[in-house]
Amino acid sequence: MAGLVVKPRARILHGHDWVFSSEVLKVFGNPADGDVISLKDGRDRLIGSAIYNSKSQIVARRFSRQRQDLDLDFFTRRMAQAAEYRDRRNVDPKLRRVVWSESDGLPGVVIDRYGDNFVLQTLTLAMDLRKDLIVKAMVDLFGEIAIIERNDSPVRKAEGLELRTGVLRGDAPSGPIEIEIDRLKLDVHLLHAQKTGFYLDQAPNYSALSQFAADRRVLDCFANQGAFALACAKAGAADVAAVEENSENIAAGKQNAERNGLKVRWIEQDVFQFLRGAEKAEAEYDLIILDPPSFTKTKSGLRDALRGYRELHLRAFKLLSKNGLLATFSCSHHVSEVAFAQTVADALVDAHRSARRLRRFEQALDHPVLPTIQETEYFKGVLLEMMPGR
Repeated sequence: MAGLVVKPRARILHGHDWVFSSEVLKVFGNPADGDVISLKDGRDRLIGSAIYNSKSQIVARRFSRQRQDLDLDFFTRRMAQAAEYRDRRNVDPKLRRVVWSESDGLPGVVIDRYGDNFVLQTLTLAMDLRKDLIVKAMVDLFGEIAIIERNDSPVRKAEGLELRTGVLRGDAPSGPIEIEIDRLKLDVHLLHAQKTGFYLDQAPNYSALSQFAADRRVLDCFANQGAFALACAKAGAADVAAVEENSENIAAGKQNAERNGLKVRWIEQDVFQFLRGAEKAEAEYDLIILDPPSFTKTKSGLRDALRGYRELHLRAFKLLSKNGLLATFSCSHHVSEVAFAQTVADALVDAHRSARRLRRFEQALDHPVLPTIQETEYFKGVLLEMMPGR
């Protein structure tokens, strides 16, 4: 088998599963992009099997510590292991992330389940080339299912892959389908909505945050289709405003509100622009939710992202009532929890406010985190309560 010899200090020798181009000591056997290769250390000892792509900065991604091919048996076994883990965690079997890339030993494979509809992403070249095998393994495990391909993520470009969306198998719905989270009925469009249709990583946090919403004036920023806003309205909030600049999301949010018999004020506007206007109007809220999309997809954009987060939090802190609450989230891979916390703290100082942290938020259990691969923990969030300045 062709493969790579890694340098002595390569991170894969310390528990990570990636090999970057700068960590390669030698390439042997002339591997082709998309091949399964062997990884060896400087003493010619096998340290695992990996997928290879010379076009990517991450030239190899280990999927096994032994010699292993990517055959049907492998995919079926790994998916079954992933399902069994989520069953033990009591994750809803019909509404879950079934496979989460490296966290389930399938680098670049993401599978989400919405009832009998499955959404598949193959974000690495090797997995994309074996898409038919992955689909067959899914059918063997889950039966006669519909499978939608949502390979429109920009990260595919780093692997030299084109973007595409479509139906791979079965009678996938052409329009929205209904899902239910904590007694909230929501429409999601698997072919066109963001990500794979819904933010499943946030699923437990809607009900967790709604427990603080009763009798409060709530502002949901970057509301998308309104899950947080609707959860707060259902929990008895005095007033709920949802700010979202995408008109299609606003329309979907209004439909979700009507479906659940809930009242939400929808505001179609850029969030930063809205917050500046609200400050001028001396508006005040008791609970503000900040759940923006990723502010940067690259490490080079980190400085601008942190600047954006700082302004966002500064504006929000100025609008909070005396004992107001701020729930804030970041899904930016390149923004560490430490950097995010420091940015929030800096914004508190800028706003001349003080706060206590009430709790942390994490990504849902069906998005498992590997301590040795920090990239698997991309999601972070906190709930803060304002307090008198000192």
